[in-house]
Amino acid sequence: MRGLLARRAARRSLPTGVAGPARADRRTKDLIKRLEPGDVAVIDHRDIDRVAAEGLIDAEVAAVINAGVSISGRYPNVGPIRIVNAGIPLIDRVGATLLDRVVEGEPLRVVDGDVFRGDELVASGHRLIAGEIEGAMIEARATIGVELERFAVNTLEYIQREARLTFEPVKLPALTTRFEGRHALVVVRGHDYRSDLAALRPYIREYRPVLIGVDGGADALLEMGLRPDIIIGDFDSVSDAALATDAELVHHVHLDGRAPGREALVALGKPYLEFVADGTSEDVAMLLAYEAGSELIVAVGTHATMVEFLDKGRKGMSSTFLTRLRLGPLLVDAKGVNRLYAGRVRRLDLVFLVAAALLAMLTITIVAEPLHVFLDGLRLTLEDLWHSISDRV
Repeated sequence: MRGLLARRAARRSLPTGVAGPARADRRTKDLIKRLEPGDVAVIDHRDIDRVAAEGLIDAEVAAVINAGVSISGRYPNVGPIRIVNAGIPLIDRVGATLLDRVVEGEPLRVVDGDVFRGDELVASGHRLIAGEIEGAMIEARATIGVELERFAVNTLEYIQREARLTFEPVKLPALTTRFEGRHALVVVRGHDYRSDLAALRPYIREYRPVLIGVDGGADALLEMGLRPDIIIGDFDSVSDAALATDAELVHHVHLDGRAPGREALVALGKPYLEFVADGTSEDVAMLLAYEAGSELIVAVGTHATMVEFLDKGRKGMSSTFLTRLRLGPLLVDAKGVNRLYAGRVRRLDLVFLVAAALLAMLTITIVAEPLHVFLDGLRLTLEDLWHSISDRV
């Protein structure tokens, strides 16, 4: 009896912290697909990138437990500060063994840097706070020159080896989608893709471009109420809803024979085409649209800066550089297009708006039938009054 009372007293003395069902995966983008609000996300993600952070935030997780280092100082990744500023506890460096010990769906409780399963302490780490992360980002910006040099060397080495292959003719898959004389919109689920797609709605309505979703970019189109015409990539982050559309599926096969999505597509049992080309899937999507005869290629959410490529774990951006060089003026990068329309409303615009509204009201009043009846009645009344005065005179 004394032991039972002692255990109850110990449970009452434990701080409550933040609790929720555990969801664990070493690939954060795979985990995000199955997260529910209130879950505790257990990941192993070195240098959490912005896209991963936004996925965790959008999933409304109760806490994020990272087996790895959330910000190593290699470059100023913004993922951790976004998670913490969203009010989500971020526990860092708990060790990779936790992912093997966690049972999917079992309740976990996070108290400061400790992780409990019931009364059992299963892992300990360090809870990151905003000031600490911002300090680490300042240090990373100060030393980014070393990473930039390494990144540039890797890019130039690849360009020197592979530039000739990039400009050789490619064999296109037998697509049924027509590109000739049309624009193509290539969508990647990258930075600011939602706001940029929203800003492009008038363009999409007017030009009806071929809609190409690069892996998760297909779901980005569905989020905006748009149906992809083509889905291309490794098919490692495409939802069942996107695959259920009648979009043409194009599997990106690398020049060395790597075909990371082939098994999944075969298991799916849906027909698909293969496109053999080097580079990232978003580069290959642009190349496909270019070689198929598009008049203009508009890219949304694509990666174009060193930090974005480091977020993706890339050591260089040679394929992107060479692809953009090949496409030339046919490529328009829509990154940040939403900011073009975020300006302040001018006072003169308000004056014009009010004047236009008053003019419209006046025009409607002039042509309205009730006004005509009123004016005719007034005219007849005045005529009768005039005739009566004339008769008396």
